[in-house]
Amino acid sequence: MAAATTTTMFSGRAFSAREVTLIGEVVRDCSGLSRMELARTVCELLRWRRPNGGLKARECREFLERLDAEGALVLPDKRRGRAPGLVTRVPRTAAGEPGRPLVGSVHDIEPLAVELVGESAERLLFRELVGRYHYLGHRVPFGAHLRYLVFASRPQRAVVGCLQFSSPAWRMAARDRWVGWDDRTRARNLQHVVNNSRFLLLPWVGVRNLASAVLARGLGQMAADWPRRYHIEPWLVETLVDPRRHHGGCYRAANWVALGATTGRGRMDRYGRRAGEAPKTVLVYPVVRDAKRRLRER
Repeated sequence: MAAATTTTMFSGRAFSAREVTLIGEVVRDCSGLSRMELARTVCELLRWRRPNGGLKARECREFLERLDAEGALVLPDKRRGRAPGLVTRVPRTAAGEPGRPLVGSVHDIEPLAVELVGESAERLLFRELVGRYHYLGHRVPFGAHLRYLVFASRPQRAVVGCLQFSSPAWRMAARDRWVGWDDRTRARNLQHVVNNSRFLLLPWVGVRNLASAVLARGLGQMAADWPRRYHIEPWLVETLVDPRRHHGGCYRAANWVALGATTGRGRMDRYGRRAGEAPKTVLVYPVVRDAKRRLRER
């Protein structure tokens, strides 16, 4: 690499030695992210944009790969898979057929087990259950993600629900105001936020207080699993609730905080092309006691 006092040119932009060092720190601290997620994070941090306001993520990824080839940083291995956001074909098997009605209280079915989806059979079951019974269906998650199947132990072991956690929304005005973020600090600390992107209790399960119990245990499990998988500690969890369908009472009962409504643009619509289509209620849950302070640190 060039000496620390020089600049590095790439795709018409000059990067100072300080910026190259900062890029290396982002890659190191967020080593669990994909190459494209790292590129978007760096673009946000350095405000590397096109004239229309879009991030130069493709160029940034190429720059990161050049720095990797020169030994200035070490990128994660390339990932292969289906495109994020893509609707997947949902299987229909006997495992996904409605079970016997399950009623009563949480005490009647405990202990609950929130188990990380790993093997192929578990992934297929998760996809089928979410695809068939969640109103949003199953889509390939954006970026980092963890999926869980939730099991009751009594009267016999049975799946009662699904949870999915994934990368956060890049911008969300209600959340960003609550944290107190400017663009630079948000870009630096965004990956300490995790999105609860799917929560499903199966329609034949009518157990009282089960939703808040699953949320509480699921958050605890995710908080332990996320750093092991992605090498970054979650400080805040966010979710979006469609008020036309749900009040969000189970989140409120589990001590989540309602922050207001989105503009309805969607998590990947950065330019306001879909503003107002489907506003959602924004709720957050601090995983650590001083989440706001940590997220505001530069």
